[in-house]
Parts: sequence; structure tokens; C-alpha cells
Amino acid sequence: MLFSGVLTLFHQQESLMAEIKSSLELAMEKTKKYEISEEEKKEIRRKETIRKATAFSHRYREGSLSLNEIQKEMGRIEEKGAEEVKEYLLSRWIEDLTLSNGDERLLEGIGWLKHRRMDEIKGEFRNLLIQYEKEKGEIEQEIRTQSVEALRKDGIDGDAVDPNVEKSLRWEKENKRLDQSYRIKLEALKEKLRAE
Repeated sequence: MLFSGVLTLFHQQESLMAEIKSSLELAMEKTKKYEISEEEKKEIRRKETIRKATAFSHRYREGSLSLNEIQKEMGRIEEKGAEEVKEYLLSRWIEDLTLSNGDERLLEGIGWLKHRRMDEIKGEFRNLLIQYEKEKGEIEQEIRTQSVEALRKDGIDGDAVDPNVEKSLRWEKENKRLDQSYRIKLEALKEKLRAE
């Protein structure tokens, strides 16, 4: 009797295990359709690579990541991913070049990625920046002088008179024209960087 009870209990456990197993198998079959394809895996890796490259770019521009640190980080990434990071950084840094003093750091990064000295391009960039700042300063001074003269004619005069040039319509118009003119020159420099 004890033996038949144990046998019955054993058969019940076996039946329960068969049910559990079939439920597990059923669940596995249902999730098979949710497996990630190779194409999806590639897309996930590409997005992760872009996320890393974007972080490298921001941190480098802020000055919190050096080129040597970027090189170490890229060494930890598989070869294909590191190449994608390099291409992304190169494209991003060229696109991000503007006529501001902080962008020489970008030129250094571009030269490092291209494995070449950037002296000639840096010189062209500096000259473009100097011309831009000089012309901008001349326009600002001209507008300031004309504004002071106009105020003087209206009876407003003195050392404390300092017109807010940046708020004038003429400044806005002249600055827009100047920016457009130099944006074309900067774009030509960017194209030269992309081609080299």
C-alpha cells in the first residue's frame, strides 16, 4: 500500500513535470518570433557606436576628454566599431566647425583622426577667423559712431552715451550679411577638409 501510494505520487509528479515542460516549451516557441535578426543586431550595434561617438565628441569639445583618452576608448571597441566612431567623429567635427576661437581644438582632433598635420588648414582657419572678427569689429564701430552722432544731433551727448549696437536693425542686417559671406568661405574650408 505504501508502495502504491509512492508510485501514484511519482506518476502525479511525472505528469506535473510533463505539464510544466510542455508549458515551458510552449513559452519558448512563442518567444522564438521575438528573436533579434542579424540586421536588427547590426542596427543596435550601430546605434550604440553612434551613442559612444557622440559622447566622445561632446566630452572632447568640452575639454574633459583628450585625444589620447579617445584613442584608449576606441581600442576597447571592436575594429569595425572603432572605424565607425572615427568616421562619425571626423564628419561631426568638420560639420561643427564655426568661426569661434574654441574650434581650433576641433581642427586638432580632425588632424589626429586623419593622421596628418593641420598647419596649413589651421593657418587658413585662423586667417578666416581674423578677417571675420576684424570686419565685424569695423562694422560695429561704424554703426556705434553713426549712432552716437545721431544721438548727438538729437541733443543726447556725453561720455555715458553708449548705444547698444547689437540691438540695432542695421547691426542685425550687416551681421547677417557678414555671417552669410563668411559661412560660404568656411564651407569651402570644410569641403577641403572632407576631401583630404
